[in-house]
Amino acid sequence: MSAPHPETVAPQYNPATALLQVRAEVAKAVVGQDTTVTGLLIALLAGGHVLLEGVPGVAKTLLVRALSTALSLDTKRVQFTPDLMPGDVTGSLVYDAHTSDFTFREGPVFTNILLADEINRTPPKTQASLLEAMEEHQVSVDGVSRQLPAPFMVAATQNPVEYEGTYPLPEAQLDRFLLKLTMNLPARDEEIEVIRRHSLGFDPQDLHAAGVRPVAGVHDLAQAREAVAQVSVAAEVLAYIVDLARATRNAPSFQLGVSPRGATALLKCARAYAWLCGRGFVTPDDVKALALPALRHRVALRPEAEMDGVSVDGILLSILATVPVPR
Repeated sequence: MSAPHPETVAPQYNPATALLQVRAEVAKAVVGQDTTVTGLLIALLAGGHVLLEGVPGVAKTLLVRALSTALSLDTKRVQFTPDLMPGDVTGSLVYDAHTSDFTFREGPVFTNILLADEINRTPPKTQASLLEAMEEHQVSVDGVSRQLPAPFMVAATQNPVEYEGTYPLPEAQLDRFLLKLTMNLPARDEEIEVIRRHSLGFDPQDLHAAGVRPVAGVHDLAQAREAVAQVSVAAEVLAYIVDLARATRNAPSFQLGVSPRGATALLKCARAYAWLCGRGFVTPDDVKALALPALRHRVALRPEAEMDGVSVDGILLSILATVPVPR
């Protein structure tokens, strides 16, 4: 049998191409924040969740909405308030007068991307209602477990400057987030571009008018996750990840270091990042690139270190500079 003509050979499917196009689509609605978009993609590829921290007005909500649009994923938003109840998130049993029975009404958690806005403004009881969903991708109501759609990711936001009336997330819940991404104020040129777009009529509520279109979907994510699982990690790189985690436990300024779960999270992130970069293996540079967002929320400063003005990121950077890097 003769070989097909080169012009008739179908191009090889590559899910990475579709996922990389997502960043270009999000940029139509959000100026800058490329690092944050990459972090959200990494979390989706690794099956994890993201905590977004930034002052009001840096497009945290818009970013998540644009990402879900570009990925053809369903998204729902919950504004976390002091009076929010667990059933408002997970769903609850509702009495049906027609059937004289109770039926389950799904909560907003039954979606692909749950935008948990200002998650630290709701009491711990409601915060804890997300633990099972984040860890096991299911919710249990009245003794019955119900599976959540796949993929499922929680993108939670919190404000770093408003502490009055907030309930800081406990370490156990912070540890459930794969990444903590900080969204900084834009640079001058980026802010000028933001204002220019609004002067031309940009409407943050109308992503279709902004030109954001679906370029990937559930199938692409599933294929990508399979490919990420094939990314190889050398024994020396695995040891490097462990050495970084152990160094946080021995750091004098930390009263709480990174757990083995944190080291595993860093490994997942590094694999996804390597795949997005077009490589089938993880390098120490991949580990370094994801160390801060993967570890900064898994450590706790000693009170005396906080009084001295020491920052978590500063200590992590010093650890990255001192722990030997494998060749």
